[in-house]
Amino acid sequence: MTTEMVLRFAQEAIYTILIVIAPVAGVALAVGLLVSIFQAATQIQEQTLAFIPKIIAVFLTILIFGAWMLRHVVDFTTHLLGNLSQFVG
Repeated sequence: MTTEMVLRFAQEAIYTILIVIAPVAGVALAVGLLVSIFQAATQIQEQTLAFIPKIIAVFLTILIFGAWMLRHVVDFTTHLLGNLSQFVG
């Protein structure tokens, strides 16, 4: 296994992680921003108000994008296992 192969594998792994986590992180960021704006406008500083909407939004995002996320992870794993002979030897 050459250095270039290791770097390419690491690059593909990081790219896959970023693609898979992007929808969930984006929704959590947007909901957190909206809740923060709401809390600042109304001066309500309830801690659960910040977490409950984010948890619900992330759960719904995983339900909506779960198949798409799983397909990306399975494609990466299939590619990795399909080329396993190149990595071991």
